[in-house]
Amino acid sequence: MKYLFAVAMVASAVVGFTEAASAAGGCGPGWYRGPYGGCQPMAGRRVVVAPAPVVVAPAPVVVVPRARVCPYGFRWYAGRCRPF
Repeated sequence: MKYLFAVAMVASAVVGFTEAASAAGGCGPGWYRGPYGGCQPMAGRRVVVAPAPVVVAPAPVVVVPRARVCPYGFRWYAGRCRPF
């Protein structure tokens, strides 16, 4: 059973690597799909990518609630200071 599993893993790896050859919609490396579905060579064409604009976001505001401080002999319970 383990040999069958190993053969299945090797077969799936081989199929995975052969699919990479059908890049760009099945035309292969160096080719692309044209407007009517035919394969066109990429000879002399260059892809120009403009850099993304830099966005600087303001620092987030962190609001920390102040701690409730009850006098000696009291504790915070049910929304207010209550004696022990």
